[in-house]
Amino acid sequence: MVAAAARIVKNSIFSFNPREPQRFLGALFDLDGVVLDTEPQYFKFWSWVGQQRFPWMPDFAQRIKGMTLTHIKEEFFGNDAVALSWIDVQLRDFEWKMRYEFVPGAREYLLRLADGGVKTALVTSSDANKMWHVYRQIPDFDTLFSCIVTSEDVARGKPAPDGYLLAARRLGVPVGECAVFEDSRNGLLAARASGAYVVGLTTTMQERVVEELSDCVIRDFLDIL
Repeated sequence: MVAAAARIVKNSIFSFNPREPQRFLGALFDLDGVVLDTEPQYFKFWSWVGQQRFPWMPDFAQRIKGMTLTHIKEEFFGNDAVALSWIDVQLRDFEWKMRYEFVPGAREYLLRLADGGVKTALVTSSDANKMWHVYRQIPDFDTLFSCIVTSEDVARGKPAPDGYLLAARRLGVPVGECAVFEDSRNGLLAARASGAYVVGLTTTMQERVVEELSDCVIRDFLDIL
C-alpha cells in the first residue's frame, strides 16, 4: 500500500517533467515528525508528563499529539498556576536539550521543490521559543520555506485548519492547489478541513490510522525523491 501511494505522490502531486502540468503550486509541511525527526523524543517527554500529572490517562502523550502548547495547557492544566509554571520549566529545559534532525529525505525534498518553483510553508504547533532552538541547531532552516506559521500566528491550533489556511494565503496560492504533509491525527484533521490534498506520513503512527485521514500515504521523503 505504501509503495503504491508513494508513486501517486511522485507522479501526480509535484511533476518536474516540463511536458506535464504541475498539479499543485504549494506544499505545506508540519514540523515535528514530518520535517524534523523529533516525535520519539516528544513522546517520551509527554509520556513522562502524563505519568507525573495524569497517571489515570495512560494515552496522554497520544492525546496531545499535534496540539499547541496553549491548547494543552487550557485543556489539561486549566488555571493551576503552579502546574502551568511547572510544565513551562520542564518543556523549556527539554527543548533546549533536544536533537533537531531531519526526517530522512526532508531537506533534499524541500530543496527539490524550490528548484521546481513550488512554494513551501511550514505550519507548526510549536511557538517562537521552540523555533529558536531549531534555528540554533540548523542555522539555514528558515531558508527552506517561503513562509513559516507558528502557534502565535493563529487563534486556533490543530485540528482547526487555521494554520494551513493562513499559510496558503501568505503563499498567494489557493489552498485547493496545495498539498499538506502531516503525521499526527490532529494535523491530518486540520489538513483535511483546510481543503488541501493530504499526504500522510507514517513516521509516528500506524499506516492504517494515517490512511483513514489521507489522500495518500508515504513512509518518509525517501519514498518520493
